[in-house]
Amino acid sequence: MSQGIKSFITDTKCECGHQNPTGTVLCEACGKPLTEEAKAQPILEMRYDGVARRSQRTNRGIIDQIWRFFSSVKVAVYLIILTLIGSMLGTIFPQESSFLNIDPSVYYKQEYGKLGHIYYLLGLSHTYTSWWFVLLLVMIGASLVICSLDRVLPLYKALSRQKIPKHMSFLTRQKVTYQAKVSEDGAEWVNRVVPLIRNKRYRVRTDGAALLAEKQRFSRWGPYVLHIGLIVFLLAVLARGLPGMHMDVHIGFPEGEAKRIPDTHFYLKNDGFTVEFYDQEDMPSKFKDRVLPKEFETKAILYKCEADCDDPSKEPQLKEVARHDIQVNHPLKYKGLMAYQFDYDLTPALLSVSPVLVNSKTGEEYGQFQLNIKDPKREYKVGPYTLKLQQKYSDFGLNDKGNPANLSSEPNAPAFLFLVLGPDLPEDGIQYFYFPKEIDKQRFQQDALNIQLAGGNKPLDLDVKSMDDVELSESTTYLNIRVDRVMPFIWIGAAIGMIGLIMGFYFQHRRIWLRIDDGVLTLGAHTNKNWFALRREIAAILKQMDIEVDEKSLENNRGSKP
Repeated sequence: MSQGIKSFITDTKCECGHQNPTGTVLCEACGKPLTEEAKAQPILEMRYDGVARRSQRTNRGIIDQIWRFFSSVKVAVYLIILTLIGSMLGTIFPQESSFLNIDPSVYYKQEYGKLGHIYYLLGLSHTYTSWWFVLLLVMIGASLVICSLDRVLPLYKALSRQKIPKHMSFLTRQKVTYQAKVSEDGAEWVNRVVPLIRNKRYRVRTDGAALLAEKQRFSRWGPYVLHIGLIVFLLAVLARGLPGMHMDVHIGFPEGEAKRIPDTHFYLKNDGFTVEFYDQEDMPSKFKDRVLPKEFETKAILYKCEADCDDPSKEPQLKEVARHDIQVNHPLKYKGLMAYQFDYDLTPALLSVSPVLVNSKTGEEYGQFQLNIKDPKREYKVGPYTLKLQQKYSDFGLNDKGNPANLSSEPNAPAFLFLVLGPDLPEDGIQYFYFPKEIDKQRFQQDALNIQLAGGNKPLDLDVKSMDDVELSESTTYLNIRVDRVMPFIWIGAAIGMIGLIMGFYFQHRRIWLRIDDGVLTLGAHTNKNWFALRREIAAILKQMDIEVDEKSLENNRGSKP
């Protein structure tokens, strides 16, 4: 037997004739309690109006079990708590993204000792981009969606199918109730009270001697509008991980060089950097011995690559798209890309060198070639020899195993490993390490390293003969490059969430039902909050109908203890 037929057979049909889905607590039409638990309640539980929800099915398949898990408010609270704990763990030490240029495997151990090293090994140094944190956000989003669908669709169906005459047990077991005899005809009494209730801004419907008055039903959807806002917010946060949607990096731009911004087709050139320092006369006494910048500025030119962008063998075709003098709090802005002044370094930066290939034994020079530090060629022809670039290191160092490694992307200690082919060399050539900076040659023992690579004999050498063969930039400016294409959606999600909060907190869904049977008026009323105002409204309406009643007496005391 199919699930659909089985569901139809086990549906609960009320005495009013309405067919209710299995699991319905209060009839969707007349409100009569259908379950034994509801029948035993002195005051009816009106949460979700007693509608049947998918999460309450008794015969569950795997999909229903997953649905029930995510539809649980308790599960949602646990997920939020776990996310908050994860967020707090991410603030114990600074995140990797907070730094310009570090090797996290070394930094955390050096700065924070063993605890910092454990912090790094656990992956907490990049908490907010870790798989488990993203998974928690996805699960919270799934919980929001399923929680909302599990409740809002059945609730909407129940509220749209309300019958005007309500079952007597429904009326007398509301939190606000009233019963009394009336002398006139029931339909006439109802017709007289309708304008008075409408004056309170209720939407009124009548059916003979029965009445249903309702206002501010839209407030019931406030929590679900809030959920929509949170879902939009979460999706926007997760979208930051997509390529091109979000960027927040710090990049050094040597003066005079057009440098590519990672993951984009934009190049930025530092066309000149100036810095002005405070005079000693202007400095406070406690800063007299310090040199502090008063103002620094980068004359920036932004280019867009239009051709040959990803072909290393060709020069990229650049088109200027923006110019701006970047100062602190005055960034360059172009179509969502922003470049903020962050820091500077007045130490000259190495751009290129022109070393000479020399015979180590005879001193014979075979020729010279220009080596671009940032963008070297794959192969150089020098006299009878060919130098093939095997490996480029921006920041040369040794890892834990003592092997050569690139410690960062910044050119702190550039190094190049060449395969040299030519006469008087083995057929498969020899490997040769070249360090452009003299200090790095001494620190990493270039000669000893190359003798070892050549099997105890170093037939060739690379050296710069004069400073005329060295190209330097006068300064390096560090810019904070930001791209955030999802921020508008974050604000939209926040705005939708705020609307939902206003709907839910500042408005109340109020309903008044009444019916007159054989001269007896029975009234029941419900609201999701602010019961005192509802009682006051009803007492005022009854007073206008010449029925004096203390508003406190309208409260149903069935469920109170004696």
